[in-house]
Amino acid sequence: MTSPHVLIAEDNALVSDAMRVLFEAVGYRVSIAGEVGAIIELAARDPVDLLLLDVTLKGGDGFDVLAGLRSRSARPRVIAALTGRDDPELAKRCRAEGCVAVLLKPVAPRELLRMAEEWLTPP
Repeated sequence: MTSPHVLIAEDNALVSDAMRVLFEAVGYRVSIAGEVGAIIELAARDPVDLLLLDVTLKGGDGFDVLAGLRSRSARPRVIAALTGRDDPELAKRCRAEGCVAVLLKPVAPRELLRMAEEWLTPP
């Protein structure tokens, strides 16, 4: 069985590199992209099991990514939004767009791994 593919859509290199190390250490296959177009292209080329999607990105926002993925029929199995804004309306919009969770950054590493495992484990 192949390792689940996690796409970290984050434009802060320190954050994305830390998340990459975290997920690779427990056996996930990880890709990183920080710009809207690059995220969409990567997901269209290489199916994604879990998309960790920063809401604020270079070249647009997470909602632009979701629309682009929809138009390319490249929707990941699971999408979790990451944001630095504790905004109920933003969280509601993310969930309406299909995000399983809206996580307020910074997210505790163990908690992030626990949630990822839960999301990716078949019922």
